[in-house]
This record gives sequence, C-alpha cells and structure tokens, in this order.
Amino acid sequence: MAMQLKHVPSISLKYWCALMCASIFGANTGDFFAGVLGLGHLAGLPILAALFVVTILVEKRDRNQNFFYFWFAIVVIRTAATNIGDISHDLKLKAPWVIAALAVLLISTISIWRAVYLNRLKAGGKPSSGIIETNPVYWFSMLTAGALGTVIGDYFSFGLGFRPLKATIVLGGLLALTALSCKGSLGREKISIYAYWLTVVLIRSAGTSAGDFLAHGPLGLPLSTLASGLVFVGLLVLWKEQSRNPDARSTQN
Repeated sequence: MAMQLKHVPSISLKYWCALMCASIFGANTGDFFAGVLGLGHLAGLPILAALFVVTILVEKRDRNQNFFYFWFAIVVIRTAATNIGDISHDLKLKAPWVIAALAVLLISTISIWRAVYLNRLKAGGKPSSGIIETNPVYWFSMLTAGALGTVIGDYFSFGLGFRPLKATIVLGGLLALTALSCKGSLGREKISIYAYWLTVVLIRSAGTSAGDFLAHGPLGLPLSTLASGLVFVGLLVLWKEQSRNPDARSTQN
C-alpha cells in the first residue's frame, strides 16, 4: 500500500536538492552503522528494516500532513542500500558485474511496474497523484537504485582511481547533464519514470563519492555524518514551498 498523498512531497527543485542531501547523509549513516557502531554491513540491516516498517505503520495512522515520514524512509532506505552495496566489496565481487546486475534488476522492476500501471489505466483505473505511488515496488526500486549508486560511486572513486573528490565532480557533471536533458520529464506535471530513476541513480552515485570525501577528510566519519544530517534537516525545515494540491495529477510514461 502506498503512503498517503499528504505525506509525499511534490516534485520540485527542493525535492531534488533534498534527495541529493539525503544521498550524502545516507552514505555517511551507512558507514556509521557499519563502522562506528560496529554492526558491519550485514548486522545493521534488520534494524534498518524494522525502522522502515515502523515508519510506514505510524504513517498510516497520521491524518495530518507531514513529509517527515517520506524523508525518514528515504534516509533509512539509503542507509541500508549503502551497506548492501558495500557487501559486494566484502564478497570481493567485481564492480562492473555488480553494476550490470543491479541495473538489470532496477530496469526490470520499473518496466514491470510501468506495464501494470498502464494496463490499470486502460482498464479504467484512476491515474495516481504525484510522481509515482510510494508502494512496495517504489521502495524496492529506491533500495536497488541506492545499492547501484553506492557501487558506481565506489567504482569511480577507487576502482577507476579518481578518488572521492574527482569522482564527485565527474558524477556530479553527469547528473547535471542528465537533469538538463530530461528537464521536461522531471517535474510535477509530467514525469518519465525512466528519467526519474536514472536521475536517482546518479544522485546516489555522486552522493556516495561526496559522502566518502567528507568522511575521509579532516572531519572524519562521525562529524561528517552530523554535518550532512544537519544540512539535510536544515534544507527541509528552512526551505518553504507551497504544499501539494491534493487534486493535482501528474502524467507518467
């Protein structure tokens, strides 16, 4: 079942900026769970799964507008995806093969979702409000995109020898080019799910290398986690925007 529409933020510049900040923060929290808390890349996953389930259950009971649930779930999913991506390093799997496998999984998942969605419309169903229904398929896709972005970011930073700062610049450049090229398909009125998920993967990739750069710099992991978290929360609190119109409908293709 999807999150209530009132708890899902509209697609806007703030949305994409918040997703970028959440990506860096989630890269740091993933490493924090695994390293500083000593949970490793696997032991922390059940805790994160429980946090996600509790968030969804509480969200269902809240009848007031509150975007906290969506963004908290995004950070939890991103944290888990960081550790899942890092498990491939523990298993000494070759990054290009992992990237290819995760990319196929993500494309297959969103293609099946799109086919089901379009068939439902042909059968007389109502179009969903907003960008994409935040149902289990959405969250699984977000987890897959996050793991894929983690592996890509690490591969650019260490596999290709760019190091985190240069990898952030390169991946950030690819993200900017994609955003400009797909600008007409990434807004609240019209959304291409393929453009959306490509953008998410690039945000996750650049966020991974940026998070590594901050964590491996003079701040260290604990302080960089705190700093990226404060920036993320500050953005959500201080950047005011008009609430979503419940009657608004966006087209998806």
